[in-house]
Amino acid sequence: MSIQTALVIGGGIAGPVTATALRKAGIDARVYEAYPGPAYNIGSGLGFQPNGLAALDVIGAGDVVREIALPIRHQVMSFGDKQIRLPATGDGEPLQSVERSDLHRVLHDFAVTAGVPFEYDKRLIGVDENRDSVTAHFADGSSATADVLIGTDGVKSLVRTLIDPDAPGANYTGLLGFGAAVESPIEVEPETMYFTFGKHAYYLYSALPDGRIGWGANLPSKKYMTLSEARAVPNEQWLRTLAEVYGEDTPGGDIVRRIRPEQLQVIGGLHIMPPVPNWHRGRMVLVGDAVHAPSNSTGQGASLAVESGIQLARCLRDFDDPATAFAVYEQIRRPRVEKIAARGARTNHAKAPGPLMRRIMPVMMPIVFRSAKVAETLRREIAYSIEWDAPVDERAELARL
Repeated sequence: MSIQTALVIGGGIAGPVTATALRKAGIDARVYEAYPGPAYNIGSGLGFQPNGLAALDVIGAGDVVREIALPIRHQVMSFGDKQIRLPATGDGEPLQSVERSDLHRVLHDFAVTAGVPFEYDKRLIGVDENRDSVTAHFADGSSATADVLIGTDGVKSLVRTLIDPDAPGANYTGLLGFGAAVESPIEVEPETMYFTFGKHAYYLYSALPDGRIGWGANLPSKKYMTLSEARAVPNEQWLRTLAEVYGEDTPGGDIVRRIRPEQLQVIGGLHIMPPVPNWHRGRMVLVGDAVHAPSNSTGQGASLAVESGIQLARCLRDFDDPATAFAVYEQIRRPRVEKIAARGARTNHAKAPGPLMRRIMPVMMPIVFRSAKVAETLRREIAYSIEWDAPVDERAELARL
C-alpha cells in the first residue's frame, strides 16, 4: 500500500518545504508547530545558496525567495587592512542574502497557498507506532495519526531522541551569534559580502538595498547560551561587549558603535550537528537541522534542509513502504550533508584563532581559498540539483555528488 499521509513536526524552514513537496508527490501532509503562530522573529540574516534555490524551484517556491533576497555576486575576505577578492565559483545564480524571519514567512505562505494545513500550539510529547500508522501526541492533549511522521524540529529535535534515545545532540561551536542593520557612512561595494577576521573575532558585512549596512558577528564565548538566555541580557550590555571585542577593527568598530540597542538581533549559541547514527526508525524520519545542521560557515544550512525535504518526498513517492523510502533517502543524502558539515567544522576553527593563527591566517587563507581543489569543491556543492521527474535511483544520485 502506498504512503498517503504524513505528519510534519516543525514549521520553520524545512517543515513547510517538506510538506509542500509531499503534497506535490500526492501525499497529504500537515504541519504541527509548537509556537502559537508562524515563527517570523527568530534569527537574523543567512546565506541561501544556488543549490537551495534550484531545489525550491522544483516546488515552484524559488521566485518568492528571490523577491525578498539580496544577490551577493562578489565575496571579499579581509584580514586587517588586507583584502582578498575570492574567485567566483561559476557563472550561474549568485548567493542570496536573506533575513531568516522573511524566509520563514514566504515559505509558510507559499505552503499555505499550496494547500498545506498548519496547526499551532502543538508541542510534541510522544509517539505511538503500530504496523500501519504512527500517532503523535501533543502537550495540549490532542493527537494526530498518519502513515509517517517527519521530524523537521531543529537542532533540539525531540523526534531525533524518539527515534534513538542515545542520539547525539547538537554541539556548541563556541560562538554566539549577533546581527544588525545599521546606518553607516562606510563605503561598501554593492552586492558584495565581506568576510572579516578582526583582531579578536570574526564578523561579516554587506550593503543593503536601503543604504544601510547588514552586519553579523560570531562572538567567541566559552559559555553556551540559549536564545532565551542570550536575549535575557540587555542589548545595551551586549553592545558594550561587542564594542570591546570589535572596537579596534576597521570597519567593524565603526559599525558596532553605530548599532542602537533596538537594532541588535541576538541569536545565542551557534550549533553544529555531529553525524547522527540513526536518521529513521519505523515510521519516523528526520529532515534538516534535526539531523544535519552544518556550521553557519558553510552558508548551506537552509539550502541543505530544503534539498533533504524534497528528496524525502521523492523517496516516499517512489517506494511503497516507509522502511525502504527512508533507507534510500538516507543513502542519497548522508554523504553530501556530512561532507559539507565536515568542511564547515574546519572553517569554524578559524573564527576564533589564537595569537599564532592570527599571524598565519593572512598568508594561509588566501592560498587555501584560491586553490583549484577548494574552488572545485565549492562549485560542485552549489551546482547540485534535484531531478524531480526522474524515478529515484541511488547509484545515479550518488554519482552526481
